[in-house]
Amino acid sequence: MLGAFFTIFIFQLAGEAIQKYFDLAIPGPVLGLVLMLFMLLLTRRNMNPALTHFRTRMINSAEHLLGYLSLLFVPIGVGVIMHLQLLEAQLLRIIAIIVIGTIGTMIFTAFIFLKTSKAKADE
Repeated sequence: MLGAFFTIFIFQLAGEAIQKYFDLAIPGPVLGLVLMLFMLLLTRRNMNPALTHFRTRMINSAEHLLGYLSLLFVPIGVGVIMHLQLLEAQLLRIIAIIVIGTIGTMIFTAFIFLKTSKAKADE
């Protein structure tokens, strides 16, 4: 698992380097995530044993990390409690953003699901 974390950090470092070198507005970790996605997609189609091992290791590490995902919400909860007055002052705006964001996400997810299911059915 430590090797998988190292791999994730290598992809993040590569994303940061690309972002700095090309002076892009996209954050480096996002670029690293896209690079890792392309690598995982490449390994899906390639039967090279080394790449298959990479893919298996990354998937196993991701499944392990999902068990600890709830811990990432602790700092957010503390931040919310620390800024209750600010939240009370902006309550209507926050509710509107949450509702609009949720509806937008649902529409986008449905659109992507329909596109991918049609593409999968055509295969």
